[in-house]
Amino acid sequence: MLKRATSIAEMLTVMSNFATGEGVGRGLAYKPQSTDVFITPYPKCGTTWTQQIVHGLRTRGSMDFSEITEVVPWLELAHDMNMDVDAPQIASPRAFKSHLGWDDIPKGGRYINVYRDPSDALVSMYRFFEGWVFETGTISLDEFATEYFLVRDGSQNYWQHAASWWRQGSRENVLLLCFEQMRQDLPDTVRRIANFINCPLDDELHELAVRQSGIEFMKQHAHQFDDHLIRESRDEACGLPTGGNSSKVRQGISGEGNQLSSDTAGAMDRKWEDTMAREFGLDSYRQLLEACHA
Repeated sequence: MLKRATSIAEMLTVMSNFATGEGVGRGLAYKPQSTDVFITPYPKCGTTWTQQIVHGLRTRGSMDFSEITEVVPWLELAHDMNMDVDAPQIASPRAFKSHLGWDDIPKGGRYINVYRDPSDALVSMYRFFEGWVFETGTISLDEFATEYFLVRDGSQNYWQHAASWWRQGSRENVLLLCFEQMRQDLPDTVRRIANFINCPLDDELHELAVRQSGIEFMKQHAHQFDDHLIRESRDEACGLPTGGNSSKVRQGISGEGNQLSSDTAGAMDRKWEDTMAREFGLDSYRQLLEACHA
């Protein structure tokens, strides 16, 4: 009988079937064109938002898609969704979503990585899974943090993913952005992305791309950003019932991490100290944000 998880152990079993080894392997084997754009944030750090900006720029605002993954494929999951990453795309440059770190992602294209406060990313991921992967009310936020978010490995670990991209910040084919800066100045973000992907930007296209990547527009078109194609493809494989809610367009706000208990917040801080502070001298996410802006 298909059912949602009610514990971390059950959730891990569910998620273990989300992507197949063959599918991930095919994504890793992809040979990029030099103009390909890979949108690589850690989950819940602005991936869908950036997909919408890139796709809007390259198509002059086309919304002719059922769900954004249809036109900006998820590199690691495309094969499991019966999508061919080598197939022609609707416009140029070709664009892909990925949550891979620098060490794992195919090399040769252009890469946009977006950072977000890890506490906010954690809360957003929890809300995203709740009601889709696990039953609402069965796993607490702090349990999710300490038994899942804080102990993930490799590219699936927020801090390892963040460090892998920060090391590449001086590369001309890597653009580092921050979620909070995108919220503060979306018009400037659109200009920077357009310049990075070599998309000619006139006033009309700039206004259109800014409007269509605004929170109100994306909320009005929420079904096109809700992962329903992914759910249709992977729910059965994961043993999940249909009808789950995985809407990605919520409020797009910062500061939700203040919901964490003091113990969990302390554990998050220690993780930062052991990774980003130790290697790069960035004592807090605020310092990363300031350095990224500079």
